[in-house]
Amino acid sequence: MAHPKGYLIAVGGAEDKGTDLEKGIIERNRLNFFELGILHHIIELAQKKEDSVVEVVTTASQIPDEVAVNYQEAFKKLGCANVGHIRIRNREDAGNPEYLERLRRCDCVMLSGGNQLRLSSIFGGTTFLEILRERYEKENFVIAGTSAGAMAMSNTMIYEGSAATAHLKGEIKITTGLGLLQGVIIDTHFDKRGRFNRLAQAVAAQPGAIGIGLGEDTGMIVNDGHKFSVIGSGCVTIIDGKYIDYNNIADIPIGAPIAVENLVVHLLSQDDTYDLKTRKFVGVPSVVEDDDN
Repeated sequence: MAHPKGYLIAVGGAEDKGTDLEKGIIERNRLNFFELGILHHIIELAQKKEDSVVEVVTTASQIPDEVAVNYQEAFKKLGCANVGHIRIRNREDAGNPEYLERLRRCDCVMLSGGNQLRLSSIFGGTTFLEILRERYEKENFVIAGTSAGAMAMSNTMIYEGSAATAHLKGEIKITTGLGLLQGVIIDTHFDKRGRFNRLAQAVAAQPGAIGIGLGEDTGMIVNDGHKFSVIGSGCVTIIDGKYIDYNNIADIPIGAPIAVENLVVHLLSQDDTYDLKTRKFVGVPSVVEDDDN
């Protein structure tokens, strides 16, 4: 089976939009935003770079216009002014011929944060989603998603679950996502909101899937449909359930604490790469020696 030709960029939320630049903060922030920032990577991967047409899809958000303006301003700082707003609020909107044509013509789609269940319930089975998948599979097309937009990329999607009770069976709700990335479960705001147990329970229920926890202002660029590299300032956590031995989740009643033996956990940071097929690090960077030692 041929690998997808496009790129997925899944972001853990709260990505740098260059707001500190307006406050006159130190030069390091300029470097982080203009050369290392997540939005910079999105533009660099888009086929026409700064001349690319980006469409922001705010379906997941309850404040769509505000979110769209924020992204338009952020991309403009990076030299990309061709940023539109596809304002889909329901399934009828998803079939709007104008929106479908804009989807066919753009170089990149940015799925905003909000409620990931809105994305799956509004786009599931639509022509809009068919076009999105086809372009990703057959063209040098970029699909970026942050927070809810990242979580919805996988075929299995967490849509609800409190971190405080995530160790109890039944507290994590799972459904089908947009299916752009197979064999994974993505969670976002991972470190700041303490979501390790939430993702661990999802993996315990489906050990064949690889759990991916994305920290804030941190993301992964997926190419060939199975290899990814880490971008941003934080950490990506991998929870691999392939080697689970004892797992009580099928036998305990709802509300009882789960027990799982032999979950494998990896931590990745900027420029680390990982292969979802082999479940291994790829091209591990060499260690820089500390001159003080």
